[in-house]
Amino acid sequence: MPDVFVAAGSNIDPQRQLRAALDALRQLHAPLQVSPAYRNRAVGFSGDDFINLVVGFATAQSAAQVREQLQAIEVSCGRASNAPRWAPRSMDLDILLYGPLVSQEPGLILPRPDLVRRAYMLRPLADIASELVHPTLGRTIGELWQDFAQDSHELVPISIDA
Repeated sequence: MPDVFVAAGSNIDPQRQLRAALDALRQLHAPLQVSPAYRNRAVGFSGDDFINLVVGFATAQSAAQVREQLQAIEVSCGRASNAPRWAPRSMDLDILLYGPLVSQEPGLILPRPDLVRRAYMLRPLADIASELVHPTLGRTIGELWQDFAQDSHELVPISIDA
């Protein structure tokens, strides 16, 4: 079974929304690996800060099936299916890696290209899977994080517990 890593983020009631998304993911894919959560500025638009984390799990489901489940969880958290790309989000769930799968299928580009450009994706992934080798870059996630311009992307650890 492939290991799947999913980025989760919200800037609309983010602590509550992230807890709800994690509960839904646990019902589908327990056990989960859950990274620490980080607060960071919105990227691409002006808005409230986001809270982001990464979740890992093993699954026998296809990448397309996992994507459909993630979209259903986003909707259950109040995200409109036609929500603009660069806008506040109640929930954003994106597959970063699905085992060694490399895909250029529309809506399922893997590995996720901005994984290595976004601190809020790369750092939490490095927290839970630093030895994992990126399928196309041939380097570990930990190495990629070490080489990242960390000082230019502030991430503040934050608890999402009630």
